[in-house]
Amino acid sequence: MTSHSSTPSTGASRRRVLQASAATLGALAAPALVRAQAAPKIRIGFWPVAAGLPFFAAVEKGYFKEAGLDVEPLKFAGAQQVMEAMLSGRSDGSSNGTGSANLAIGEIAQPGLFKIFATNPSNAKFVLDQFITGKDSAIKTMADLKGKKVASGPGIQNMTLCKTMLERAGASGVTVTELPIGQHIAAIVAGQVDACYTLEPTGTIGRMNGTTRVIESGVVARYILGDAMAPWHGGAASLTSEFIKKNPEAAKKFIAAYARGIELVRTKPEEARQFMKGYTAIEGPLTAEVPLASYMLYNEFKPSDLAHFQKFYDLFTEKGIFEKKVVVDSLIYKA
Repeated sequence: MTSHSSTPSTGASRRRVLQASAATLGALAAPALVRAQAAPKIRIGFWPVAAGLPFFAAVEKGYFKEAGLDVEPLKFAGAQQVMEAMLSGRSDGSSNGTGSANLAIGEIAQPGLFKIFATNPSNAKFVLDQFITGKDSAIKTMADLKGKKVASGPGIQNMTLCKTMLERAGASGVTVTELPIGQHIAAIVAGQVDACYTLEPTGTIGRMNGTTRVIESGVVARYILGDAMAPWHGGAASLTSEFIKKNPEAAKKFIAAYARGIELVRTKPEEARQFMKGYTAIEGPLTAEVPLASYMLYNEFKPSDLAHFQKFYDLFTEKGIFEKKVVVDSLIYKA
């Protein structure tokens, strides 16, 4: 009888222990769940070019971690792939250096896809885009490219710009081929092409190894926007609208931490330059030589900046690349 009378009390104590354990686990799990919801993983696609420097610096300096964010950089071969990852939900945004026209194609495919919170405008002062030729070539001006063979960086943005600029510079009858930017110098040296429409650091690499020279820099600003000093918003950092809607606080923290990366590039460029290594093909002495892009945050846009950005987009509408007009102002992030 004694053993029978002890069974209920043993069972009751076990139940109390189990209930206490469950309560403890629940108490421990609740904050973890809250933390998980507060800090979602933020996947950012990047193209390995110098213009992505603020993002690389923000990752390496720990700015995102300090803001309590879990940011995962995703490397892609081109800007089109960055945009496609955002469209498919595999990425939550893009770093600077991602082609703005590529992003706009995603916007046409899925209206309201993203918001741009920073661009990397370039021109004759903040050099990104240029035409280069062989060091000893007789080609001196853009017009001298008439009837020549020219390679352009890959993708619809580069090819459209290249052909339009040659046309506007008076260089008719040019054969334009698409070629990865990393192969531009070798193609000129091998005599496969007479010149290339390229992006930095190609021009700097060619100058440093004595194989190529620049015909003209800041070409998009001059031939597309009509002013060599106009800002060409060729690349942009963005977050998907879906991410911003689901995680408004995390989005604000991410943009603030990213802005710290931009501030580092602006105020301590020599310190920032080292972060190109590992994210781009730029390393060694080249790290100190490659020109740095300019950057413009969403709250720094003036009406003239939006007008230049719109003029760039309108070219793609005129050329039939965009199925419809894309209004830049609607794409800019509003805090």
